Amino acid sequence: GIGGAFQYGLQISIINSPAEYIKSFIRETWLKRYGSSPTEELITLMWSFVVSIYSIGGLLGSLSAGYLSVRFGRKKAMLFANIPALLSATLMGLSRLCGSFEMIIAGRIFSGVCGGLGLNIHLMYAGECAPRKLRGLIAITASTAIAIGKFVGFALGLREVLGVDALWPILMAANALPALIQLLTLPFFPDSPRYLLIDKKDKEGCI
Repeated sequence: GIGGAFQYGLQISIINSPAEYIKSFIRETWLKRYGSSPTEELITLMWSFVVSIYSIGGLLGSLSAGYLSVRFGRKKAMLFANIPALLSATLMGLSRLCGSFEMIIAGRIFSGVCGGLGLNIHLMYAGECAPRKLRGLIAITASTAIAIGKFVGFALGLREVLGVDALWPILMAANALPALIQLLTLPFFPDSPRYLLIDKKDKEGCI
C-alpha cells in the first residue's frame, strides 16, 4: 500500500495547501520571462492544468496497469510504478529552482501515472497473494491506504510543517519517500501465485 493506493491519496490532498504559492510562482515566472503580468484568467487556466492534468496521468497509468501486470508480473509492475513517482518528485521539487511552472504540470502527469498504476496493481497483487480467509480484509487495504495518504498529505500541508512559501517544492516532492521505501522493501516480497501459474505456467513456483 505504501507505493500503491497511498500514492494516489497523497497526491489528491497534497495539491490543496500550496495553491496560492504555486499561483504566485506562476505569476512571478511569467513576469520574468515575458516582462508583463499575466491576467487572472491565465493564472486560473494554468492552475487548472496543474490540478486536472493528474487525472490524465491517472488514466494513462490505469490503462497500462493490466498490460504491465501480465507482461512483467504484479511485483515488477508495482516496482515500475515508482519510476514515474520519483520522476514527478524530481520535476516538482526542482521547478522553483529552475524557474519553470511547466515542470509542475509535467510532474503532475507522472504522479498521475504512478497513482493509476499503483491503485490498480495494489488491488490485484494484494488480493492474489492473500490467504482465502483474509482476502476480503486485505482488499480493504487499498481504501485504507488512500485514506492514510490523504491524511498524510493534509498533515504535511499544514503551515507548521511544509505548507509555507519557502517549502512548497519539498511538499510537492514528498511522494519520493514512499516510492523509495517501496523500492527498498518490495523486492523481498513474493510474486503473485496467480501470475506464476496462469501467466508464467510455473506450477511449482505457484505452489
